[in-house]
Amino acid sequence: MESIINNILNKENLFAISLFPYLGFLWFLTKSGKVPKLALIGFYLLLLFVAITIPAGLYAENHYHTTLANVDWLHGGAEFFLTLSNIFVVLGFRKMVITAENQNNTQ
Repeated sequence: MESIINNILNKENLFAISLFPYLGFLWFLTKSGKVPKLALIGFYLLLLFVAITIPAGLYAENHYHTTLANVDWLHGGAEFFLTLSNIFVVLGFRKMVITAENQNNTQ
């Protein structure tokens, strides 16, 4: 029984399963229309980070026989997209907060 659970709960399966809630999160954010466009782009860029990290990790394992974290140039390149995603999210919400503050100050 324990081996069945371990097979189901391995990191690859958990990673694949975790995409479904995130896609649902993106769907609700998009449908709500209340999230700043720049922030929404940032949340979608996180999918690009995932799409880049998976092949980069496979390349690191097959070519260098180690994990992605141990191949600096690949790891840094992949992490760049995570940083870019975070910047877009922060700038989007920052703009929303500034706009709301300006509206409150004019009233």
